[in-house]
Amino acid sequence: MAFDLEMIKAVYSRFGDRVEAAKKAVGKPLTLTEKILYSHLWEGNATQAYQRGASYVDFAPDRVAMQDATAQMALLQFMQAGRPQVAVPSTVHCDHLIQAKVGATEDLQIANDTNKEVYDFLASVSNKYGIGFWKPGAGIIHQVVLENYAFPGGMMIGTDSHTPNAGGLGMIAIGVGGADACDVMAGFAWELKFPKLIGVKLTGRLSGWTAAKDIILKVAGILTVKGGTGAIVEYFGEGARSLSATGKATICNMGAEIGATTSIFGYDEKAEVYLRGTERGDIADLANQVKQYLTGDDEVYANPEQYFDQVIEINLSELEPHINGPFTPDLAWPISKFAEAVRSHDWPAKLEVGLIGSCTNSSYEDITRAASLAQQAVDKNLKTKSEYTVTPGSELVRYTVERDGYLDTFEKIGGVVLANACGPCIGQWARHTDDPTRKNSIITSFNRNFAKRNDGNPNTHSFVASPEIVTAMAIAGDLTFNPLTDTLTNENGEQVRLDEPQGLEMPIKGYAVEDAGYQAPAEDGSNVSVIVNPQSSRLQLLEPFPVWEGTDLHGLRLLIKARGKCTTDHISMAGPWLKFRGHLDNISNNMLIGAVNYFNDKTDLVKNQLTGVYGPVPATQRAYKAAGIGTVVVGDENYGEGSSREHAAMEPRHLGVRVILVKSFARIHETNLKKQGMLGITFANPADYDKILEDDVIDVEGLTSFAPGKQLKVVLHHADGGKDSFHVNHTYNEQQIEWFKAGAALNIIRLKQQA
Repeated sequence: MAFDLEMIKAVYSRFGDRVEAAKKAVGKPLTLTEKILYSHLWEGNATQAYQRGASYVDFAPDRVAMQDATAQMALLQFMQAGRPQVAVPSTVHCDHLIQAKVGATEDLQIANDTNKEVYDFLASVSNKYGIGFWKPGAGIIHQVVLENYAFPGGMMIGTDSHTPNAGGLGMIAIGVGGADACDVMAGFAWELKFPKLIGVKLTGRLSGWTAAKDIILKVAGILTVKGGTGAIVEYFGEGARSLSATGKATICNMGAEIGATTSIFGYDEKAEVYLRGTERGDIADLANQVKQYLTGDDEVYANPEQYFDQVIEINLSELEPHINGPFTPDLAWPISKFAEAVRSHDWPAKLEVGLIGSCTNSSYEDITRAASLAQQAVDKNLKTKSEYTVTPGSELVRYTVERDGYLDTFEKIGGVVLANACGPCIGQWARHTDDPTRKNSIITSFNRNFAKRNDGNPNTHSFVASPEIVTAMAIAGDLTFNPLTDTLTNENGEQVRLDEPQGLEMPIKGYAVEDAGYQAPAEDGSNVSVIVNPQSSRLQLLEPFPVWEGTDLHGLRLLIKARGKCTTDHISMAGPWLKFRGHLDNISNNMLIGAVNYFNDKTDLVKNQLTGVYGPVPATQRAYKAAGIGTVVVGDENYGEGSSREHAAMEPRHLGVRVILVKSFARIHETNLKKQGMLGITFANPADYDKILEDDVIDVEGLTSFAPGKQLKVVLHHADGGKDSFHVNHTYNEQQIEWFKAGAALNIIRLKQQA
């Protein structure tokens, strides 16, 4: 039986009426995306049509999910909201703090010892406020959500950028910062700019070496890392219906890499099979009663150009396996062209490590297809040339594939099974290497491959592919190997070819697990104590951010002008810094240490205008804060792309940065800045980025009449006595301006609860 069944029944009981009301208000057939969005309006039944890409809308999500690294800050904020329990079903998942080093058992034990203080905090907060708690080792948040909580037609927000994974089961699932989660758990509406819609029509059928992962790798190449910004991607067509639910989840998961708000597939036979296979037949029965509403209208899919803002068509029968990278997930290479790309770009052809699993590709289907290749390596007497690791997505999957013998198969080729956790995907990897300065290549079935993300090494060229391509490449140990056409020399000196991978969508004997790792909260948490040691280096209770002083901002200094890609990994690195996710002051010591300084092309080295001395970014900012001087961070395009981590917004706010001025923002990061009372603005003319000099003193004018749609003005006072000024844009609406004035959205929540 499913979790939160009464909530799901309530959603379905009103779903049809709300969709019909939306059709009347909009006056035309609806996409699936629109049906779910309009059925989750805070106000209830729709009374008007909202403008895509322009209208800010209040929604009522059905549930909240948080992973342990982001849950700490989200729950520290929620503790200030004054509620006895969360207002909607919510869960915490301990998946980010487990470092991959030796293997699953030992790594998990070390994590339990090292992170005991944090796990105890999260468990006690969950117990007190009615939050479901998934213990370390239970699995990665997105896989656990897909197996237990996702349901067709639902709406969820999660404090991780890959929350859209649940779109594989027809759910609008959106990655957010902890402050957004805090709003919803506190019983308030959740605000989102009504998204634009991108339709992806899938025709044909996958076969042979091609997998669901190749669809999103292809889409990423088409749309780039910012092509989906402000949009929801809806997949449809006969090709979509042919994909397994977990394959669809893979596609939705990695939609985060194109900046999409989320991605979604409609409810179909494959979704029903997965629901029943994961013991949620009761949800499938309910969904079948309203299934006509759990897909887009026929007219929409017959003439998609009339209903979507952009339409892409992909013939799955013609799609090649793809490999994307290095250093960015949208550099897409069909496998027929990849070997030449490796040679022409002088990327290291020798493959050092192949890694499969993660929240993106750790389904039963993924594991069995990869295992079929591992078994071939054994049968054909091939020696695996690269290191090889397997990261199961959940204890349910791990236990089942172990029962069915697949983990033994991986071990036969030297594979190391890691804990059911994020591990190397987020930099939680104690990689074994004899020379960290050597250019090297790895290939993963993960979702993100920014420089230094997996192992902290800027010399690592990380590529992304399907688990089966990763496995074949690891067997070959050579990135120029094409498993579709090339042969390998086995231990007998014979030329052998790998056959096409074979797999199973669902286990024949069904899923099985002894202990899934779930801990239910107390019925009454009023007597549960949550204790944070004031001397802790891992946890720190939050102090409210100060309110806006009511004036324009004058005399600001430039902290850093970042050149090129500046993701949330650059702004607030993961890896070893994850241990400080619950301690705002300590984690602020990683603020912007990965950003490249425009003026010297170095990281973590900026000029302190007060002393003229160059030093680390956080230390320089702390000096400005001690002197009572605000600062400005200047950035390039798509600033803040990548993870949803709100620490990238909270750290500059905590250390006294006042303004983030960039060419363009990634969606989640821009919202996080607004929630924390920061001023996030964009160049009206991107060329004005070039006017900013290292020693500038900066004013921001127009804040005393701050209003939606009204430009602000930036004045640059140059060290030589010269001056430049230009207008800047913002996307603040009236409510968001109130967040800015109050110092943070949480300050307003706190006042409302006190009232």
